[in-house]
Amino acid sequence: MPLLHEYTCTATPGRRVLEVYDADTYLGDTESLHTAEEQVVAGERHHLHLVSLQPTIKAQVSIRIWDTVPDVPADAEGHVPVTIESRTGTLVVNELEFGPAGETNLPRPGVYEGHAWWRGRQAAGDYYDSYFDQETDDWTLEETRSYFAQCPAGEHYVLDLAYLREPDPLDGIEGR
Repeated sequence: MPLLHEYTCTATPGRRVLEVYDADTYLGDTESLHTAEEQVVAGERHHLHLVSLQPTIKAQVSIRIWDTVPDVPADAEGHVPVTIESRTGTLVVNELEFGPAGETNLPRPGVYEGHAWWRGRQAAGDYYDSYFDQETDDWTLEETRSYFAQCPAGEHYVLDLAYLREPDPLDGIEGR
């Protein structure tokens, strides 16, 4: 099961949400966002939501394309099956409040399936919450930023995917 492609970027989960979507898809639906709030990662056809427990500390997002999807690592905090369709062959990692954090070109356009897994999510959320236990009334903005930047937990979301098939035809356009 060789690794065919790997891309990693750092993103801030503003409003506790990160997104991964096809370059021609900008909006996810609220139903998949609500599902992601329950199971951490969820989506619909061209769009995935990744829900963090904190809105400030940078997280890593990795997209890995395999010949055959490997098993979820034993030390993963959690995992869910995912499918995403990319008609353009380009996936965007988006910070909900700040815009695109990065993008990657897949080996080819199509439907990819596998699983999303994560680690460090709970620890980063706990560290964020610990800020509110501090005496921060006199802290400067730089002191606050420094506190969050020193988070010892590395929040990381990984999409391990394999190519499944060609993208679905556009209704009424292709096949004429």
